[in-house]
Amino acid sequence: MNSFTRSIDLLQRSMDVSSFRYQVTADNLANSEVPNFKRQVVCFESELKKAFDSEKNSKNSFKLTTTDPRHIQINEPMDYRDVQPRRVTDFQSTAKSNGNNVDAETEANNVLQIQMQYKLLTQLTSFEFDQINTAMKK
Repeated sequence: MNSFTRSIDLLQRSMDVSSFRYQVTADNLANSEVPNFKRQVVCFESELKKAFDSEKNSKNSFKLTTTDPRHIQINEPMDYRDVQPRRVTDFQSTAKSNGNNVDAETEANNVLQIQMQYKLLTQLTSFEFDQINTAMKK
């Protein structure tokens, strides 16, 4: 996969995760007064980093040959395209007396952050395609 295709794929996946994160945060805000509701967050970047690290580590690692599909695969790189965002519920904290742990102000700030991140991702995507258009004109 060339660098342009990989960059666009990563940008598109990041935009999808931002959209999912926005939905989860909006759900948190909508349920900020519901008794015993627990806030949720989206985990994605740490798993993506693990995939990139495994890819980098597998290039210089010892390769084992397997002759049977039942053999244990070792040092196989994790494909970043297999990484999916996960919704994680915070059961550890309780911010209110009714058991709810959603802070509306924090969630509102998260919405703003997600919106700015999404705007940045769209600008980066546009920049990638502008570079291709410039190269094709020359």
